[in-house]
Amino acid sequence: MAQTDDAPWWRTGIIYQIYPRSFQDSDGDGIGDLAGIERRLDHLVDLGVDAIWISPVFPSPMADFGYDISDYTGIDPLFGTMADFDRLVGAVHGRGLRLLLDFVPSHTSDRHPWFRASRSSRDDPYRDWYVWKDPAADGGPPNNWISEFSGPAWTRDAASGQYYLNIYLPQQPALNWRNPAVQAAMLDVLRFWFDRGVDGFRVDAVEHLAPDHLLRDNPANPDWNPGMSPADSLLRQFSAHQPDGHLMVNAMRRVADAYPGRVLVGEAYGSLEQVMRYYGRRGDGFHLPFNFALITAPWDPHHIADFAARYEAALPPGAWPNWVLGNHDRSRIASRAGPAQARVAAMLLLTLRGTPTIYQGDELGLTDGRVPPEAVQDPWEKRVPGLGLGRDPVRLPLPWTDGPGRGFTTGTPWLPLAPGPSVAAQRADPASMLALHRRLIALRGAEPALALGSYRGLGVTEDVLIYERAHAGRRLIVALNFASAPRDSSVTGRLLLSTLPGRRDWDGRLGPDEGVVLAAE
Repeated sequence: MAQTDDAPWWRTGIIYQIYPRSFQDSDGDGIGDLAGIERRLDHLVDLGVDAIWISPVFPSPMADFGYDISDYTGIDPLFGTMADFDRLVGAVHGRGLRLLLDFVPSHTSDRHPWFRASRSSRDDPYRDWYVWKDPAADGGPPNNWISEFSGPAWTRDAASGQYYLNIYLPQQPALNWRNPAVQAAMLDVLRFWFDRGVDGFRVDAVEHLAPDHLLRDNPANPDWNPGMSPADSLLRQFSAHQPDGHLMVNAMRRVADAYPGRVLVGEAYGSLEQVMRYYGRRGDGFHLPFNFALITAPWDPHHIADFAARYEAALPPGAWPNWVLGNHDRSRIASRAGPAQARVAAMLLLTLRGTPTIYQGDELGLTDGRVPPEAVQDPWEKRVPGLGLGRDPVRLPLPWTDGPGRGFTTGTPWLPLAPGPSVAAQRADPASMLALHRRLIALRGAEPALALGSYRGLGVTEDVLIYERAHAGRRLIVALNFASAPRDSSVTGRLLLSTLPGRRDWDGRLGPDEGVVLAAE
């Protein structure tokens, strides 16, 4: 990692997302766990990343595999114990890495003690900890909002006759962040884990905090068609990105700022303007509101060049950019763009200005796996089968070796094992995707121009995206060929790295699906 200009670690560092169920199983039950993460830390050190973000490991009924939390300050026995967690924190820090947890503030499990009390009586002190409303005049849900997983975003409680809000599954009731007691309790959760040595949080689904208090109907989406998610049939004008939600983010930031060196990363899918608001007005929002453009944009150089320019221009003063190619909810880059372009994408991610986040397995070039209908686990897929929205294909357990269980488990894996070359096989192959990631990350660590330098787009010429990174007089040129045929480029310089193995010098001509980093002369 390039440590220059006294930049905080999260500006120069690289974050690696771990989906714990599928990372490494240590006890043979087919589900990854904390001890498994500790066992594989050397892989992450060798890769060269700086921090790990771990998806939820808290007690949960697992209706949404950990994103329905029943205890925010515990560890689910599936993943281990609090002692296992404390040992992991020590092991992570001992290797010079940092650890981020997943904070899920918008909803709990319906089995959380808070919600059990809330639904016990309209007069219970916890009633107002969740969003309860009377039925509409026809006895149906209070408004037309649709759950992200399809169906009404409201569940009727027979005992009280009221509906409670669930932006996701009915088993995930929405918290009422306008209640000061809820705010205090949830901010104490952050303090609990900060006090335990956690270096930051990825904050889940933050756009759904504090939805419109008038519960106005969302308007129809004129661009929707039946092949899309049912939730997209409405524009989320009143159920997402509401002003009061930003006040809650400000409160989280104040807690984080009381712990030097900590970082908050926000998940908020939305327009560029909407995402920019999560930085806050005076740097009092998230340090890094996730930029998902490389996941959602068409894979062509013109779209990417245009967005990079608009993104850089939209950043508030002092704000730091970030880039993401994939996560546990979206199709893998090697499936979206193809295995050859996945190498180009890796160079793009690790040479753009800003903090990169790598999803586990992308460093191996994994593609979306096949999950037969009888093996489907994802509740979203079960609720809307046939639309291709299921997330299981990107959550398959990692292939560490080529032996039984592929090094992931000695038992039966909770999902089919991921196809593709294993870590062991790629470690021995200098032409592998893993080797490319190691070289890219090492170059990023050696070049302040890549870690902290300025960005300047140099245009798109015949399928080739070209941009400059510069710092303290050092100029690097990145040229990326998005075509499966050779392309000439207009740039000159000394070759530092190519995505194609065996390239030794630069003649101005890019091979098919090749990217290069050049030192400008």
